[in-house]
Amino acid sequence: MNLNEFDEKYRKLGYNIIAGLDEAGRGPLAGPVVASAVILPENIELDEVNDSKKLSEKKRIKLFDEIQEKALAIGVGIVHEREIEKLNILGATISAMKKAVGQLKIKPEILLIDGPHIHIPHFKFENIINGDAQSLSIASASIIAKVTRDRIMQQYDKVFPEYGFSSHKGYGTKKHLDAIREYKATPIHRKSFKPVSEHLPNFRHYKQTREIGQLGERLAASGLVKLGYEILDMNFNVPKIGELDIVHRENGEVVISEVKTLFAGNPDVEPADNIDKNKWERIMRATQVYIDEKEIKDNVRFDVISVRISGSKPRITRIKNGLSIE
Repeated sequence: MNLNEFDEKYRKLGYNIIAGLDEAGRGPLAGPVVASAVILPENIELDEVNDSKKLSEKKRIKLFDEIQEKALAIGVGIVHEREIEKLNILGATISAMKKAVGQLKIKPEILLIDGPHIHIPHFKFENIINGDAQSLSIASASIIAKVTRDRIMQQYDKVFPEYGFSSHKGYGTKKHLDAIREYKATPIHRKSFKPVSEHLPNFRHYKQTREIGQLGERLAASGLVKLGYEILDMNFNVPKIGELDIVHRENGEVVISEVKTLFAGNPDVEPADNIDKNKWERIMRATQVYIDEKEIKDNVRFDVISVRISGSKPRITRIKNGLSIE
């Protein structure tokens, strides 16, 4: 079927600005649900576009760039695991789609929404079963949503390397289920989904495995991913010198972050107070090795991230340029 035919049906009804909506990530056990809204120009040529699930990863990435170049407007909405738990997956999908529509720089006259049961208030819309196989706008949105989500999961793979998120993207493959059973769930898993709900870690687990510091680093890194920053490295170790907890890219800078994890019951001290001159020097020396090895040319900034474990919701504070010795 020519996917343009379905969109042309609505153009003939007098709708010139048509936004296709689709999502990626309703079924996985971990990570966000991502929605996209795409407005295409009339008579656009995107011959290779199809339902994202029917395309290879390489083809999706190629088409992602082509759609970005040719679309009149693109909006992306992301809802992470905590909000998914709060809203349920349908509610989270609707929320992501609302966010995607809100990101459009052009107001659509009608929304073509993939699947049933999705209602976007204040817009005329139509739900289309298997819309990503019937509408060019929806199929384009499915590609934008899928590639965007895949890239987020590839970032989480750097944070949680033993879970294999780059390969399965959070879906319930055997490799993923085995990892959950062996290592327990991560902070980005959807806690109410089975079998995640059967393998939730508690503080005793982290204490027994001596992974409290690692938990703080991973919570901090996950927060950076949610802000849209690129994780370059985790726990970059230079033997006999020191380790860099998190390295990420932010607004053209490479940021080295030292993470300090505290419990709610601990004295309310500043995390930077725990970094003495010896620690500072080791971080500086490890940074120099990192810069040389990775051939870093960008400006380098040093932050401190405080992770205070308190109940079910940790408090994460970033102190930009916080790593200094008076």
